[in-house]
Amino acid sequence: MEKTAEKTALVTGASRGLGAAIAEALAPSHHIIAVARTTGALEELDDRIRARGGAATLAPMDIAVEPAMQQLVSSIAGRWGGIDLWVHTAIHAAPLGPTAHLDEKDWQKSLDTNVTATRRLIGLVEPLLLARGGTAAFFDDARAGEKFFGHYGATKAAQIALATSWQAETTKTGPRVLLLAPAPMPTATRARFFPGEDRAPLASPIDEAARLLPELTA
Repeated sequence: MEKTAEKTALVTGASRGLGAAIAEALAPSHHIIAVARTTGALEELDDRIRARGGAATLAPMDIAVEPAMQQLVSSIAGRWGGIDLWVHTAIHAAPLGPTAHLDEKDWQKSLDTNVTATRRLIGLVEPLLLARGGTAAFFDDARAGEKFFGHYGATKAAQIALATSWQAETTKTGPRVLLLAPAPMPTATRARFFPGEDRAPLASPIDEAARLLPELTA
């Protein structure tokens, strides 16, 4: 198959929140490869992208399933030869709880999704980014050490540590790796942590996507 030269953006965690908003913001200039577990939400995203004149390839997959990610990367390489941008917003947000009583299944899923899958994806996606001189973007949420955030805080911090190491290692060789800190947004993840919070002052994902877009595409 002949590889196309159109700009491409892989968005992991694209079904809702910041991931979906960034996918929509990029749609006028990039073909979106949208990865998430929820098929219905991906189809709704596809409708919004098409309404903006863009196009998307939907990949209803769990990033923690290694064969699925290997197949996805192989398909991207075959069709496009590489990607211009990887936006990684996928996260498992386990329920809050005392550190001494963290649920074993939630702990393992947090590790699998937030840490192991990220490590694996870095290795799989790096050649795609190098082929296009591309950029990878990660989004920090500094909860490490806060009470009751044992699951999420520890694994999110580990994810960002991996990304920071990758960033330091690729300064001269590429790909470009960004570590960004979005403003608090009224996402489903945040609602799980702060159910009684007044959401009115929070930044909308659409506004944050618009704010971050120039840095993502520089």
